[in-house]
Amino acid sequence: MREKLLEKANKLPMLPGVYIMLDETGQVIYVGKAKKLKNRVTSYFRGSHLPKVEAMVQKVADFNVIVVNSEFESLILENSLIKQHQPHYNILLKDDKGYPFIRLDKKAPYPRFTIVGSAKKDGAVYFGPFGGRSVTHDIIDAASKAVGLATCSRRFPRDIGKDRPCLNYHMGNCRGWCRGELTQEEYRLAVEQVCLILGGKTSELIDELTAKMQEASEQLRFEAAGELRDRIRAIQSVSNKQKVIATAFSDTDAVGFARGAKSCFVVLHFNGGSLTGKDFELVPEPLESDSEAISAYMRQYYVARGLMPKNILLREMPEDAEALSQMLAKTAGHRVSIEAPQRGDRLRLVERAEMNASEEILRATTVQQRRTNTLLWLQKSLELPEYPERIEAFDVSNLGDTGIVAAMTVHKDGKPYKKDYRKFRIRDLDIRDDYASMSQAVYRRFAHLKNGDSGFSEKPQLLLIDGGITHAAAAERSLDELGISVPVFGMVKDDRHRTRALVTSAGHEICINGNPAAFALIGNIQEETHRFAIEYQRSLRNEGFGSELNSIPGVGSVRKNELLRHFKTLKAIKAASMDELSTVVPKNTAKAVFDHYHKNEEQV
Repeated sequence: MREKLLEKANKLPMLPGVYIMLDETGQVIYVGKAKKLKNRVTSYFRGSHLPKVEAMVQKVADFNVIVVNSEFESLILENSLIKQHQPHYNILLKDDKGYPFIRLDKKAPYPRFTIVGSAKKDGAVYFGPFGGRSVTHDIIDAASKAVGLATCSRRFPRDIGKDRPCLNYHMGNCRGWCRGELTQEEYRLAVEQVCLILGGKTSELIDELTAKMQEASEQLRFEAAGELRDRIRAIQSVSNKQKVIATAFSDTDAVGFARGAKSCFVVLHFNGGSLTGKDFELVPEPLESDSEAISAYMRQYYVARGLMPKNILLREMPEDAEALSQMLAKTAGHRVSIEAPQRGDRLRLVERAEMNASEEILRATTVQQRRTNTLLWLQKSLELPEYPERIEAFDVSNLGDTGIVAAMTVHKDGKPYKKDYRKFRIRDLDIRDDYASMSQAVYRRFAHLKNGDSGFSEKPQLLLIDGGITHAAAAERSLDELGISVPVFGMVKDDRHRTRALVTSAGHEICINGNPAAFALIGNIQEETHRFAIEYQRSLRNEGFGSELNSIPGVGSVRKNELLRHFKTLKAIKAASMDELSTVVPKNTAKAVFDHYHKNEEQV
């Protein structure tokens, strides 16, 4: 099938257009655009692809193309076809999200702020769009209360003087327009003040009210000055809490994109240098490259939104940037600039958008999904033949040339699996030799596997060895002797004693500190294995100490533990004076211990 599709694709023209991928039932599963149809479509049926692209290609039974005159036309047509067919493998935004606007009809005698679903060319003033109706209600309430504008259900002039003022007036949230003591001009001034707040121009409004407050104070109209002071504080509070978001034509949007268990697009709206709002969308991993995915997202997002900023900042320019800018400008009715800043404050806005996208993925991803993604990253980075569901790690611990032990920890699906932890006493070694000790421990563990011994029957997909190249090589030699194949990597630490990389026996290093999740997982595995080995080594040492102390008359388990906790080693107990021993245990016990170790010494 793929050969037939490639043959068909090779006959396509080197012209711009749109291609439509169909499955065996004739269902549209993907729509794409291309500057040169032949180059783009043939690429799907040659060579290997990323898993998601390969999954789509496997389902393609046929394709159609539509040739157009320009890249701009292909952009418009692609967007239209995606909206019409909703293909499974395209980026599809949720239709039910909605972006409400705040509408103000200034022609009305007493204009009111209302919430509408879209902006129209009807002579009214529109603010937005905003994130949701609940948020938009909060914005109107906060801005209106800051200047004392009515938020109740009464209508003016119809309800002026008909009833007593409501609770909002008595709480100081409304100036009491229903009383009939304030003029229509004063009402319109309050409306204009709300418009300034919604337009992000709170500093201008505060300057204006501050001048009026000072004038009232100089004229000894202290009540009026006090009322203006309260209004200024209320407006500053609204501004500080960032309850008001973007204007209809915000200055700049920064678009960020991140991939993880899911993928996320984030748009941060900036007005006058301040962050004024955020929209985000979680989607399955796109087939497209990052820049192509962002272009596809922007087309759907801004067309649905209806209004555009003057500037859009991205990490990198998409190939269709010029056509995309033309398309957005046509919708907006004004020029829309698309930029990919390389340095400075504008680049930091993009980085902030990308950080927000990563955080949204993290919040939407379960702990198990994050573990799975980390293990998939390890499989890809280490080129493992299998998904590393079971990881075994080894470490060696010793006390000089004695008490040499090794420990094996097991992690399944990224979590410690303590049921399968194992301990090894290293045999037939009279001197410290970490490499020989490691080789012996690995050999014994996998000899049990080869023999089918209970408790050792599960084979790992990855073997991690505490140490570098030589330690990894020692483990590999043991596996080779047994004829068992398991990928082996040494865990290499930096000068701060943290795992910085994994290394093969051939010396090839794979850096892991670029992936925080993998860095944390491998670091935790190494620390857990080291802890388990040290605990085993100490337990054997204390067991030896205890057996010797138990042989002393009058020293029970309580006194033995007190001595070990205080002196740490048997050597220190032997060297302790009578007075030093007496500070830890009763004098009769101290004398028994002292006499036991000094009975052959000459009495002076």
